Amino acid sequence: MISIQLAECDLKILGCFPVIFQLRPHLKQDNFVEKVRYQMKEGYQLAFLEVEKQAVAVAGFRISNCLASEKFLYIDDLVVDEFKRSHGYGQQLFQWLIEYARNHECKYLSLDSGVQRFAAHRFYLMQRMSITSHHFSMEL
Repeated sequence: MISIQLAECDLKILGCFPVIFQLRPHLKQDNFVEKVRYQMKEGYQLAFLEVEKQAVAVAGFRISNCLASEKFLYIDDLVVDEFKRSHGYGQQLFQWLIEYARNHECKYLSLDSGVQRFAAHRFYLMQRMSITSHHFSMEL
């Protein structure tokens, strides 16, 4: 059985680690829950698609406001387990995020994606997302 839910307890948050680690390999399992809980104080949420009691797709996101786009849902992290791809799980989780954003009166859904992630870009374009800006950063 497939379900999508928010990871609100420590056990569910920790259950997302093996999948999110595939996107964020610098993370450590021993302090993952602590890091997620810290971000949750700033509005971060972790949603996951579960198949047979195992997370196979994970999305970290937050709802925010800015002058440029008013209220929006920003996806920090979006990943499907590399061994479970091409089963529609990413699309199901993405659609869930769209509905979540609409239900919370967001005007936009947005994300940044590394320039090297061609398969992810193809997925986002298939979901009818537009490339609307360049993201610039500087390590300090």
